[in-house]
Amino acid sequence: MTDATQELRSDALATALAKQDVAAVAYALRNDVVIVPQLVVDGTAAQVRVFGREGSDKRTLLLFSSGENYARMIPDEVNPQVMICDGQWLSDFLTVHKNTLEMVFFDVAGPAVMQAAPADLLRALGPISESAAGDEPTP
Repeated sequence: MTDATQELRSDALATALAKQDVAAVAYALRNDVVIVPQLVVDGTAAQVRVFGREGSDKRTLLLFSSGENYARMIPDEVNPQVMICDGQWLSDFLTVHKNTLEMVFFDVAGPAVMQAAPADLLRALGPISESAAGDEPTP
């Protein structure tokens, strides 16, 4: 759990979103980090914060290129909390929740908003190899 007002960011993701470059977004997600909001209950960030429409059991996952962009979305929230996650975490989360999530939005409060269907995002992430996570390439 990390305070969203701290200097948390993915310059690679921010640049890809600014260019609206789908391939660069996928590359940034596989090789850098993404900021994920956490739901704070009784002062503890217990789980990923997802959003839903009234009357629907489907949820939307909001991801951010920076903690600042998340804090901008919820200006009245006193202490927004986030996690810094990698592509493997995102792939695992989407796989587990694919039947509940209907959409994923990036930097929904701006400056450069993009959206993706969870299945499309999973395909874009593809198998995340150890070399993408920063380890030595496998032969």
